Amino acid sequence: MRKFNFLAAVAALGLVAGCMSPDQERAAVGAVAGAVVADAVGANVVAGAAVGATAGALCDDAGVCR
Repeated sequence: MRKFNFLAAVAALGLVAGCMSPDQERAAVGAVAGAVVADAVGANVVAGAAVGATAGALCDDAGVCR
């Protein structure tokens, strides 16, 4: 359950990163958000940042944050 909460939170924060314009900005916001969420739930911060950065950078390609 903890892993699901972590992934759901990172995904939600990745969507927030869609408000940024270039992919690099969305990736940066996603990385910070992912690291914060990972730290809050006691997960690996580096993994959280990686997941958040990926979600932020790819959200426009998936059609989520246009």
